[in-house]
Amino acid sequence: MATEILMPALSPTMEEGTLAKWLVKEGDTVSSGDLLAEIETDKATMEFEAVDEGVVGKLLVAEGTEGVKVNAPIAVLLEEGEDASAADDVTSDGSSHVAPAEPSGRTEPQKGYGREDGGADDGTSGAAADAASPDAPEKAAAPRPSGDGDRVFATPLARRIAKDRGLDLSAIKGSGPRGRIVKVDVENAEPDAAPETKAPDAAPQTKPEAEAPKATDGAKPAMPVGMGADQVLKMYEGRAFEEVKLDGMRRTIAARLTEAKQTIPHFYLRRDIVLDPLLAFRSDLNKQLESRGVKLSVNDFIIKAGALALQQAPDANAVWAGDRILKLTPSDVAVAVAVEGGLFTPVLKDADTKSLSTISSEMKDLASRARSRKLAPHEYQGGSFAISNLGMFGIENFDAVINPPHGSILAVGAGVKKPIVGGDGEVKVATVMSVTLSVDHRVIDGALGAKFLEAFTENMTSPITMLA
Repeated sequence: MATEILMPALSPTMEEGTLAKWLVKEGDTVSSGDLLAEIETDKATMEFEAVDEGVVGKLLVAEGTEGVKVNAPIAVLLEEGEDASAADDVTSDGSSHVAPAEPSGRTEPQKGYGREDGGADDGTSGAAADAASPDAPEKAAAPRPSGDGDRVFATPLARRIAKDRGLDLSAIKGSGPRGRIVKVDVENAEPDAAPETKAPDAAPQTKPEAEAPKATDGAKPAMPVGMGADQVLKMYEGRAFEEVKLDGMRRTIAARLTEAKQTIPHFYLRRDIVLDPLLAFRSDLNKQLESRGVKLSVNDFIIKAGALALQQAPDANAVWAGDRILKLTPSDVAVAVAVEGGLFTPVLKDADTKSLSTISSEMKDLASRARSRKLAPHEYQGGSFAISNLGMFGIENFDAVINPPHGSILAVGAGVKKPIVGGDGEVKVATVMSVTLSVDHRVIDGALGAKFLEAFTENMTSPITMLA
């Protein structure tokens, strides 16, 4: 039976994408786990894998096509032995081309194939499409379980990733056709994945920060309120300018930061930190690590100091989850990385337990892949706390905007030579770094924020303690 392959949602904020490159051609035989295409999302260029076996009957979308809506048909997959004309039957049947699903408020990425012979989607993506389309059937086809008894249905790639990460596939809910576990399900699963239990209105730990606010018409993420494009263009008639089209990343950033400033009650705590002891300690460490090819940056110490401070003030290691607060046990620290057209915040998980050299190595790798937009969703989702360092640009201090659902973000400025009064009352010159902690008052009160910042400062001014 011919099956339409639908544009997948490869990230929680994706509503449309660009089909960058087909990795198959019409007539190719594919198996579950084979790569079908490269798709550009609002965050990265990602590979889309097959979840069923069959023959590629027809490619419906050309390479390089932009703005392909999630759940829109992009190809037709035939069963082995099925005539190629079956692909034309599916695409020519008007009933098979219902409107693509509009944003449904789900944060779980939708992935997999869709309607068989023009019917409703079989799986989670179908439920979203049916809920959004006014002409959809009253009841969507219920997804089949991912396992039957002791048997678990999963793609080979999902099984390989689960094995590498030590995950129990039977504890992961599949989002593919007929409940099959696919790559994105494994990537988004926590290491201690357990069978899903329902909690009223519970917010997923690693999802909310990636969900963009919904537009009133369901078509695009909400944009900042203000003057319309026509009004602004009229103001600059007769002046030379260049229009820059908003890509998915910039549109998402605009929507999310507007949401953050409008809905999060920010307050700010500031400290000046004397860096000279840390700079001397770092210099000595780098001499010893030179033979291993390791060179620690000040930012590596900042990440470690922040991760330890979350353990020293554990109530600050928390996120806002709508109607509750989630207090995290590990120190998962997000670090802002500037990329062309926007930024990523890759997350260093369990940073409090890692050595400075490990943090340095992992951060370099994450930053490099962020700049080439090769991060997987699980690498930039999650965390409770973020660091934004503009010191390398000469910025002495600034206030950062909290990345929801995080409880706080630390803005780090440049280390600058300044006169200070020492403990003996003498005036001397020291390297001083200004930091500002932006705090969500719903999650962290003033005294708790001050306790966290005090712990961070002590870690930075006594760096040898971070090796204990």
